[in-house]
Amino acid sequence: MAEARGLDRDQTILVAFLLGSALAGAAGVLLACDADMTPAMGLRPLLMGIIAVVIGGIGSVPGAALGAILLALAENLGAWWISSMWRDAIAFIKLVVFLLARPQGFLGTPLRRAAV
Repeated sequence: MAEARGLDRDQTILVAFLLGSALAGAAGVLLACDADMTPAMGLRPLLMGIIAVVIGGIGSVPGAALGAILLALAENLGAWWISSMWRDAIAFIKLVVFLLARPQGFLGTPLRRAAV
């Protein structure tokens, strides 16, 4: 789309990666201010992001947003009803259920079977 609008494609990609890296760096600094700094301090947000993308549908930005909302809702309601120590288990159980029931996610496109 950038080329269709007359913009330089490489410049647009550079700016997008620069902006994304700057936002990720700022998030890392803010996370380090809130919690202890350890080598694995971003592992839980990374895993929850991957689970949200898989639930919403890989390749679909609105699906990833919907997956994140549904995952956060399920985790927090589960922590409220059961216990907060089950939050990660609830997320992974939800991932397994979605992979078994609807592997393409909510807004993902279904894959076609290959004919041999």
